[in-house]
Amino acid sequence: MRERSDVMKILVTGGCGFIGSNFIRYMLEEYENVEITNLDALTYAGNLKNLVDLEDNSRYTFVRGDITDKDVVAELLKPGMDGIVNFAAESHVDRSILDSTPFITTNVLGVHVLLAAAVEYEAGRFLQVSTDEVYGALGETGRFTETTPLSPSSPYSASKAAADLIVGSFHKTFGLETIITRCSNNYGPYQFPEKLIPFFVTNAMNDMELPLYGDGLYVRDWIYVKDHCQAIDVALRKGRPGEVYNIGADSEESNIEITKLILAELGKPESLIKFVKDRPAHDRRYAIDAGKIREELGWEPHFTFEEAMSETIRWYVDEQEWWKSVRSGEYLKYYEEQYGDR
Repeated sequence: MRERSDVMKILVTGGCGFIGSNFIRYMLEEYENVEITNLDALTYAGNLKNLVDLEDNSRYTFVRGDITDKDVVAELLKPGMDGIVNFAAESHVDRSILDSTPFITTNVLGVHVLLAAAVEYEAGRFLQVSTDEVYGALGETGRFTETTPLSPSSPYSASKAAADLIVGSFHKTFGLETIITRCSNNYGPYQFPEKLIPFFVTNAMNDMELPLYGDGLYVRDWIYVKDHCQAIDVALRKGRPGEVYNIGADSEESNIEITKLILAELGKPESLIKFVKDRPAHDRRYAIDAGKIREELGWEPHFTFEEAMSETIRWYVDEQEWWKSVRSGEYLKYYEEQYGDR
């Protein structure tokens, strides 16, 4: 990695998605010496409007392309990059159960294309944005550490676990400076409305049912996306090559607690909750031990769950045009206007 006084050129893949777009915005606001190229295939979850205000920023470049395309990746890495941050992934568990093929293609084969090109063109550090779901399920006690055995439960988490192993192998075999981050459940602005929190917020605003899997007691460790972005930045700059860093904010909440909080914040009745049939292989509980990144790299979350959830809910209340355009498919028209047929 170059010194902070030099221009730092970063390739961000999947930067039009939820976490990727928040990361790009964070980096450009935080550092004046950062230039970002955003490579995104613009699948259903990639929304150009997430970064529409950056289109005239001289330090930001958007390139439409797929990480599985060797030629596109090579063209971006040939001029020289100081780092790659890979957000590009199929990430919705339910979709992976219906059809796992896109998950294997993007999450495994695509990562391999990026890694091979990173070695060939000496692209600096490679940070793989992974997930705590690679660890599988926890019991009622304990937390995931970086040494917890991988035991994925869904095709989605299995594809991410496979990618993590390939990333690690490129460090050991080729000496590529790799970092893997595994984060707990994110929430915040620009999250695709099929995910639990934005789905329930937008449903509740329209007095629609909130379908809750099983008994609603599935527990996740939640983190505000802005805290996650800062942690990725710290890991990219300071992390030890070849290491894995768990990222979490010690905010364990059950789905039913999240649902009731949303309803209370919006002043809606709990009668909107509808318990539905559980999905296959639904992990009961996730919890992250983030001690390593805190102790080694000095990262700490800045937002409490309560304040960040209120801020998130307010964002969806204020930005109804954004999520309504996503739900209706109108956001695709902006892409078509800019780049032709999708």
